[in-house]
Amino acid sequence: MTSKLFTPRFSVILTVIVAAAVFRLIPHWPNFTPVAAIALFGGAYISKKWLAFLIPLAALLLSDLFLGFHPYLLAVYGSFVLTVALGLLISKRIGFLQLTGASLLSSLLFFLITNFAVWMGNPNFSQDFQGLMQCYTVAVPFFHNGILGDLFFNGIFFGGFYFARQYIPALQKVS
Repeated sequence: MTSKLFTPRFSVILTVIVAAAVFRLIPHWPNFTPVAAIALFGGAYISKKWLAFLIPLAALLLSDLFLGFHPYLLAVYGSFVLTVALGLLISKRIGFLQLTGASLLSSLLFFLITNFAVWMGNPNFSQDFQGLMQCYTVAVPFFHNGILGDLFFNGIFFGGFYFARQYIPALQKVS
């Protein structure tokens, strides 16, 4: 017997993701956004794998329609595909250590991938090891905000959903 897609659980997960995507549109500290948390949360809690990738990326794309596109979009989306995959990896056992580790790894992957793309595509950085290190160095303040944002939003999303499941039986996963 197959379960219906639009269960109360799925609706709550989708609402969290869409609301978080809207958060990108309001003023915030640079890189202090819920985007990586959307990807990790979607990967961890959306049971259909193709939707676990599609929904967070669609939410990102929709918010990018308002924010605008940039030359490093493929690197950004690629890093979030990896973050969804991290969510899938921790989905069987979501605990504090797993979530913290996945959140920090997600931040690191985003930092390394996107700043590598900036280095590759920006003539302000010399195309050698020194230029790459310079690119990573000037991005460190954004990395700091990214880590804080990822930990904060993952704490809110995962913690909120955990507590909601304790009081709302319809949010429990049906096997």
